[in-house]
Amino acid sequence: MVELKTDTSIDAMYEAGQVVGRALTAVRQAADVGVSLLELDEVAHDVLRAAGAGSPFLGYRPSFATTTFPAVICASVNDAIVHGIPTAYRLRDGDLVSIDCGAELGGWAGDSAISFVVGRPRPADLRLIETAERALTAGIEAALVGNRIGDIAHAIGTVCRAAGYGIMADFGGHGIGRRMHEDPPVPNEGRPGRGFPLRHGMVLALEPMLIDGGTDGYHEARDGWTLKTNDGSRAAHVEHTVAITDAGPRILTAR
Repeated sequence: MVELKTDTSIDAMYEAGQVVGRALTAVRQAADVGVSLLELDEVAHDVLRAAGAGSPFLGYRPSFATTTFPAVICASVNDAIVHGIPTAYRLRDGDLVSIDCGAELGGWAGDSAISFVVGRPRPADLRLIETAERALTAGIEAALVGNRIGDIAHAIGTVCRAAGYGIMADFGGHGIGRRMHEDPPVPNEGRPGRGFPLRHGMVLALEPMLIDGGTDGYHEARDGWTLKTNDGSRAAHVEHTVAITDAGPRILTAR
């Protein structure tokens, strides 16, 4: 069931989203060659604690998982697409890093992700990240009252495919509100004019996930969480929580 949020609830979700934005900004600033993923997780955790916010990631266990998630961020490096578990791995020069973070504040959730390169970037990585961000922007611009979920999916997928990138067919965005994952699902590829109609008060997490190798293949790593590209190519993941309003899309996790 899709829950429509009141304007007051959207304002409250904005506050949760701002905590997420601050956490991601702090992680990006702390990320450097030699810094461990566990240290980045602690940076994000400190921001959440200072805001009095909880983490919807920590202890989360969806139906596909064999264990609960042990951290407040997902840290996915190079060929890891999403759901990477922070470990003692220390970042190396040229690593492509995707950080996903959520916050719960006042009973509402926010969810956002960024991708960046540590140290000296490869041009191909910068192009991958830039395309992911353009795809996210296209999806947000399609998040208009009167459109449908398929319009968002088509906008994201068109940017990704035109650039020659692969897309994870089984994963995409989602509704968000009192819980991090709510209806409706938001694919990263689809047909315009199809799917659930967009109405004022819907809040969605839009999250393009791009695979540089051009194929859609991925597999689950041994940790039971991390999803990696089948061909070892690099991946990028970006995300914003967006409210659909009569005045246009409102980004709740803006940084």
